[in-house]
Amino acid sequence: MQRLSYFLVLSLLLAACEPHRKSVPYGSNQGKYLTIRNTRIYYEIYGKGTPLLLLHPGLGSIEHLAGMIPNLSEHFRVIVPDAPGHGRSGQADSLSGELLADYCSDIIDQLQLDSAYVMGWSMGGNTALLLAAKRPDKIRKVVSGASNSKSSGLTDEGRALLEQYTVEAVKEDQDWLQNYQRLNPQSDQWVKFWEDNQKMWKREIKISDDQLAGIDVPVLLIRGDRDMIKLDHSLNIYRLLRKGQLCIYPNVGHEMPDEKGEMLCRTVVDFLKE
Repeated sequence: MQRLSYFLVLSLLLAACEPHRKSVPYGSNQGKYLTIRNTRIYYEIYGKGTPLLLLHPGLGSIEHLAGMIPNLSEHFRVIVPDAPGHGRSGQADSLSGELLADYCSDIIDQLQLDSAYVMGWSMGGNTALLLAAKRPDKIRKVVSGASNSKSSGLTDEGRALLEQYTVEAVKEDQDWLQNYQRLNPQSDQWVKFWEDNQKMWKREIKISDDQLAGIDVPVLLIRGDRDMIKLDHSLNIYRLLRKGQLCIYPNVGHEMPDEKGEMLCRTVVDFLKE
């Protein structure tokens, strides 16, 4: 049962999105495509105002942010892409944090954004930090949730779970697999997608200390006190940031956007608008 716990989380996230999908089918709502490095990247836009690039967690897609898009789009022009290989976006040759940040950088340029905020969760949180390090000319503020700059920053339980996310385990979770194949234009290549993710997870250095120390815009780190990321690791990231803020919520883990979505949005809006 333990090895399926992550898939259970994804199933819960999908279930949490259902009330929002009845009115707005996020992730399938007549979005548009950009061609980046020969890959078709799907995205949707909601609201008006300062652009906010909103990045989903790993193995997810736009629809997994359905609980946050309505609140955030009341305050910002929310631009939500499916990362390469995720959702409705085509696959890249490989996956890494650097590559995902490069794709987001190209999105900013192709949409001709003068500047933007960026927020991401988990994989998206890592990407948000890397994007800020790469594009100081464009990124104004960063919200990075449940991020880890090194694989060793995960708890022993978190590392053990990642080791159990095998292709065979995926086959036991038909809900996740069927949903992925429903959305993705290269659904027959889901094994490659999964293996690319595994390789990305196993890289020790995801964001270097020099990259973190070089970020010169305000950054809000958010995490739950029960996350599968070590608390000391989050503190180390915070100490490296020049203009960092740290928010730790009690009695919540990696699934905070699902469990505390409204509170999370209020915190994000306050930080970005202050």
